[in-house]
Amino acid sequence: MRQIWKSFRALYFASLMMLIGSGLLSTYLALRLAAEHVDGLWVGALMAANYFGLVLGGKIGHRLIARVGHIRAYATCAGFVGAAVLGHGLIDWLPAWLFLRMIVGLGMMCQYMVIESWLNEQAEAKQRGLVFSGYMIASYLGLILGQMILVMHPTLGLELLMVVAMCFALCLVPVAMTRRIHPAPLHPAPLEPRFFMKRVPQSLTTVLGGGIIVGSFYGLAPLYASQQGLSTEQVGLFMGSCIFAGFLVQWPLGWLSDRYDRALLIRSSAFLLALASLPLAIMSHAPLEVLFAAGFVVSLLQFCLYPLAVAFSNDHIEGDRRVSLTAMLLMTYGIGASIGPLVAGVLMKLFGSQMLYAFFSFFALLLVWRIRPKAVTNLHQVDDAPLQHVVMPEAMSPLGAALDPRVDEQIVLDQMCDSIVPAPPEAEVLPEVDDSDPEPAHKSSN
Repeated sequence: MRQIWKSFRALYFASLMMLIGSGLLSTYLALRLAAEHVDGLWVGALMAANYFGLVLGGKIGHRLIARVGHIRAYATCAGFVGAAVLGHGLIDWLPAWLFLRMIVGLGMMCQYMVIESWLNEQAEAKQRGLVFSGYMIASYLGLILGQMILVMHPTLGLELLMVVAMCFALCLVPVAMTRRIHPAPLHPAPLEPRFFMKRVPQSLTTVLGGGIIVGSFYGLAPLYASQQGLSTEQVGLFMGSCIFAGFLVQWPLGWLSDRYDRALLIRSSAFLLALASLPLAIMSHAPLEVLFAAGFVVSLLQFCLYPLAVAFSNDHIEGDRRVSLTAMLLMTYGIGASIGPLVAGVLMKLFGSQMLYAFFSFFALLLVWRIRPKAVTNLHQVDDAPLQHVVMPEAMSPLGAALDPRVDEQIVLDQMCDSIVPAPPEAEVLPEVDDSDPEPAHKSSN
């Protein structure tokens, strides 16, 4: 691991700086609007704009990198993101903030692509799992440290925006100074939405629900905590503990995922999430101890949904389609994360801050209803399923799938270096779930 760190420390540092800035910006904007008594609809809309920018950046990023190269594209987007961050301090008009938030999301997606393309190309096949783990640690650590800055500097002045802009300036340094060879040109992975909706509908449903819940959490949990009477330092601690819970649960989740039915784990996690959210959904003003304890448990469960869905879907998709699958999963997640904060923001405005956790509980129950382990067929299960569970950071681009050690290295090289030729449609696509027959003849125990 020490050699991995030495080889990729520059890229890990760039990721760390980006996520510190991103995590701090999300919480700062929510708290600032709460201090100015702006309703939750605008807070949710800002987070929705950010995720919309991430989805849009997945398409635009490839074109920009292909046109000007990796380092120029990275520097360009970092400059735009830094300018957009400072723009929040110069302009008080909220519709303009929506545009600026979208620019931040779009630019960061392009930056993810550049960093991940370097990680993909420089990592040897036997190292890809460790390289991926280091990238995940840098991502979560950045999000946590972003919240801790609020604890050390609770004043919601323009100084925090300067810190965010400084983080995006510093993330430029290791990439701009690299002596590594440019990665190969990028080609967007084909989405094939119809194929994946028929093959892995339960996984896509879980990812959509997870995006709705986690997107709402990142955008509106600071507002919720503020309306519960927490100070800025306490909000930072609350958000930091919740994100740390998401980081902490990943390794035991991987152990469970490799040993038990993944569809059953998804359904169980959703059911427990619905129950864990109830105390905060019922109490209009929760005691501090209950708020932190329940928030920690809820986060343990909500951050399980996306990694389990990724592992579950990979069990039913051939290796040559796994990069495309991840692109589809991330697009679905982004759509959910764009919708969730808007709807939850409206509910919080109309019925109070506790509706955020009522919203979590409701969508968790929807997942319990929609995920049916007994309806999973094994007709398309890969030969070595269940595949090893790989912890997936949410802050990644579709290209990040190539770091997944379950993806064949030759497939990665083909998709990065050659023009992608879409696979011919199959004569018949058999679904992961057959709604017409709740008890299919062939079942998968995963």
